[in-house]
Amino acid sequence: MSDKPRFFDLSDERGVLRTSIAVTLVISSLGIGFGLISGSFSITFDGVYSLVDASMSLLSLIVVNLITSYAVSKGLSRKLRERFSVGFWHLEPMVLGLNATLLIGVSAYALVNAISSLLEGGRDLEFGWAIVYAVITLIACCSVAFIEARANRRIRSEFVRLDVKGWIMSAGITAALLIAFCIGYAVQGTQWQWLSPYIDPAVLALVCLLIIPLPIPVIRQALADIFLVTPVDLKMHIDQVAQAFVEKHGLIAYRAYVARVGRAKEIELYFIIPEQAPARTIAEWDALRDEIGDAVGGKGPDRWLTVVFTGNLEWAE
Repeated sequence: MSDKPRFFDLSDERGVLRTSIAVTLVISSLGIGFGLISGSFSITFDGVYSLVDASMSLLSLIVVNLITSYAVSKGLSRKLRERFSVGFWHLEPMVLGLNATLLIGVSAYALVNAISSLLEGGRDLEFGWAIVYAVITLIACCSVAFIEARANRRIRSEFVRLDVKGWIMSAGITAALLIAFCIGYAVQGTQWQWLSPYIDPAVLALVCLLIIPLPIPVIRQALADIFLVTPVDLKMHIDQVAQAFVEKHGLIAYRAYVARVGRAKEIELYFIIPEQAPARTIAEWDALRDEIGDAVGGKGPDRWLTVVFTGNLEWAE
């Protein structure tokens, strides 16, 4: 019996992302194909949007593999480990920020095209084919979003969380398209048929206006991680732990430096000991470090904790 995880293992972060990429590629192909058949630019945009999303999910999967391989010391070449001796966590916010920026760029481009089409008198399309595509895609998006959200309750991955948000956004886009296409189909042969050429670009413009602001929080968080902005909640927790440790062991002071880079927490603690403090063995100092590590919490491959004891304040500042 092999212990090797299945390629589409939904209990593993990488398996979830592989599943997402596979389904996204299928939906992207359907979107581009149905968009060309029906003459709908909004469906074609949906397909291109999915294609961009799939390419970024693939990049996310590569980064996850690097982070995981480094953490478990498996499957990573010695040369690569020597070149990136502090790990690959810094790649995660870069990929998340790039992903969100590309999605905003694609949506902004589609918005410009939608407005241009409206000004030119709209676009005729085959509503029957468009409705078939919208129904298939809506079912797929809702199913994948539900499955990934359920899996991420245990995995707790930022990549998967963003991917779930992407599927929810895609489901919202497709639902709006389906409603618009049904309205367009219903007005055929009526006095309102003159509106049908405007339905496709109008709904595309509306969808773009709604989804363009959504990735902005992701970009903001990614920039905070890239620029090593100190998380307030984590800093407060470290300060409480360090102050309690100083009071318990009769130390002079401490200095704490905290940052969050993607899934990694980087923590440096410097404790200033009195000059008259009794000498301790290496084992005793290590026991104090273990005490600090247990109090800080979050022990695991994504925590980078450095604890230094010194009698010279200059080493801590």
